[in-house]
Amino acid sequence: MNTSPPSDRKRTLVYIPIIHTAADMGTLAPSIRGKKLSMLGRQGLARNAAMVEKMWQEIEGVASRLPVAPGTVRIYQDGLPICRHEQEIVSELAGSGSRNHRLLLELQSRGARVMGTESPELLVEEYQLAKASLASGVTAADDSRQRQLRDTVLEKRDRFIADRINVTLGDGETGILFLGMLHSLAQFLDSDIRVTYPLGLPRVK
Repeated sequence: MNTSPPSDRKRTLVYIPIIHTAADMGTLAPSIRGKKLSMLGRQGLARNAAMVEKMWQEIEGVASRLPVAPGTVRIYQDGLPICRHEQEIVSELAGSGSRNHRLLLELQSRGARVMGTESPELLVEEYQLAKASLASGVTAADDSRQRQLRDTVLEKRDRFIADRINVTLGDGETGILFLGMLHSLAQFLDSDIRVTYPLGLPRVK
């Protein structure tokens, strides 16, 4: 019989909002940089880069202080599909300069387990939508149909990620979720999962 106090078996999710960097964007990175340059100008782009740098320093500081008891911590990552090659994807992106994926490897070295997190089909759908938007020169913010399509796919992804956490995060375990700032999935999580926000709440869409 399990005599542990009920509080010892609760599930916890550490929710860390992130900003994607060029190293995370793959083949879309040049187009995204060009779009930012046309919108912000060189000075604005430099200010944006400084803001992203500051935020990643904060994320890295928080992650370095997270307690990781081997075998009890799972990492869930924005954009990491459920497949047979999660480790290769993380290692490749870390090697190409992704600070996000370097953090995953660092946490993994301390005993955390990296989980495939997303639906491959939904990731492909969003990629095609972003690619078409960049090619047309019309951003989701400028076009109501593009915005509606983006928000629909984003909600589908949020529901899928939440369900993945609900199913795989075990009693007494802690999950660490690295998720883009436009996401909002807390409302789809099981009620017994306690969510903490060491960097504050994600931005409201």
